[in-house]
Amino acid sequence: MIDGEEKLIKDAIRGSSSAFGSLYDHYQPMIYRFVLVKTGSHEESEDITHQVFLSAWQKVRTYKHRGHPFSSWLYQIARNQIVDFYRAKKSDFSIDAVDPEYFAAPASVSADLAAKLEIEKVRRAIEQLKPDYQDVIIMRFVEDISLRETAAIMGKTEGAVKLIQHRAVKELQKMFGMKEALPFESIES
Repeated sequence: MIDGEEKLIKDAIRGSSSAFGSLYDHYQPMIYRFVLVKTGSHEESEDITHQVFLSAWQKVRTYKHRGHPFSSWLYQIARNQIVDFYRAKKSDFSIDAVDPEYFAAPASVSADLAAKLEIEKVRRAIEQLKPDYQDVIIMRFVEDISLRETAAIMGKTEGAVKLIQHRAVKELQKMFGMKEALPFESIES
């Protein structure tokens, strides 16, 4: 959330393009990253992200605060745009096309070859999950979105998201032949 977001939203609803522009500047990188992980293509991600914000601008007058952050509304639009994209494309999604550096640790963290190989294994494992499982893993552990907001974005209850997260983590554990909990398995918040 950005400083003065409520006022920016109210101004955007009244038609202020500069207020919406401020919201765009803040949320565009997050939405783009989410779309990129789902599409694997920078070009397609840019197009879909553009469509997300165009749609949001066209519908902002209908936005109603329902106790969830504005970003939840944008992620819902993004998920719908991604579904529309794949319906139109009718092709299989491959996370292989995503630049592996996207999943790498930030440059300030010196990661050795073994760590990079582990990241690649996790990336490939995520690709094999069901779409809802992928969404939850990406939102909760890549984007660090709260349980409550993830539930709002997906149009599910917090309990349903906890269950999806639990099942997704169990699937990942099976893929890695693990019997112990993964380090990020905690379901809370």
